[in-house]
Amino acid sequence: MTAVHTDRTGARTDEAADVIAGARERIDALDDRIIGLIQERMAVSAVIQEARISSGGRRVNLAREMDVLAHYRDALGKPGTSLAMTMLELCRGRI
Repeated sequence: MTAVHTDRTGARTDEAADVIAGARERIDALDDRIIGLIQERMAVSAVIQEARISSGGRRVNLAREMDVLAHYRDALGKPGTSLAMTMLELCRGRI
């Protein structure tokens, strides 16, 4: 076993280190996709906010945000609510 495997993965065998390294590559790719989707969501949210404001409405629709929070909570449990709150914060007020 090499020190790099131990230092970088915490694995105790080369085989486990290889599995971990491969899985981490997949996680990195998934993270890139998630970030891209959040950026896309931010852009769509800006379109909605602009339309709402230009029609005389408020920038934020709290009832809709509650629906989003419930959706994430139902799908992911309590941590889903925190994740949704962060995402909503990212999507608010970009216009």
